[in-house]
Amino acid sequence: MTLTDTYTLSNGEKIPVVGFGTWQTPAGDVAEESVATALKAGYRHIDTAAIYGNEESVGQAIAKSGIPRDEIFVTTKLWNDAITYDDAKKAIDTSLEKLGLDYLDLYLIHWPNPKANRPNNEKRNADVWRAMEDAVEDGKIKSIGVSNFHERHLRPLLATAKIKPSVNQIYLNPSDQQKDIVKFNKENGILTEAYSPLGTGKILELPTLMEIAEKYNKSTAQIALRWSLDKGFLPLPKSVTESRIIQNAELFDFDLTMDEINILDGLDEGKLSLNPDNTDF
Repeated sequence: MTLTDTYTLSNGEKIPVVGFGTWQTPAGDVAEESVATALKAGYRHIDTAAIYGNEESVGQAIAKSGIPRDEIFVTTKLWNDAITYDDAKKAIDTSLEKLGLDYLDLYLIHWPNPKANRPNNEKRNADVWRAMEDAVEDGKIKSIGVSNFHERHLRPLLATAKIKPSVNQIYLNPSDQQKDIVKFNKENGILTEAYSPLGTGKILELPTLMEIAEKYNKSTAQIALRWSLDKGFLPLPKSVTESRIIQNAELFDFDLTMDEINILDGLDEGKLSLNPDNTDF
């Protein structure tokens, strides 16, 4: 396995097994330079979102990279202010314009239950999903999926969707494994993407991770990311520091043992992942 190896989504599209995340990366030089660094380091999968406010910077880095468009996999996401079919249709075009792209490789519903629209999430998700399906038919998007969805949100969407979600991007790392969602994803042919695969840095001081990292002469971040790959997830590490961006891609010259994977599985506490039905946005 290498950084450019791919998983095959349920619709047959290929997605690189590691993505470069841009959550909390400030727009402007910081975002542009971090994405440029990631692309130079060999990443070919870039993940952003409308709410991150950095789509233009991400797009500029991609444009300046000189890498052919079809070699870069780009994901962005629909924010909670899109409630209707027309809202979603407009949001897709806005993201394409900001990114400077003719098409998106993957487009996700960012959250399943926006506060302003509760308790009507099922209708909202069905309506925006229909706009996303139409964008696929129009050639604007190759694959569509969701983020932060639990089984209770996925079931009604699966019941009405013409195109099934190919991805569910969730908060996922050794300390928050969300096993019920992962199981439901797998049963329904939905790839699990892991955002905050390092627990926003909170898990990197765990003694268990540090011991395994010392054995392999790797960082604790690399151990956590390797665990994610070994579990069949797609991790989305994020950094704005060049050395860490490069380091987070160096995951393919060692393998965790089954015992080590089981030890990391035992770190699950489930304390930091948010309940999407109780969020304040």
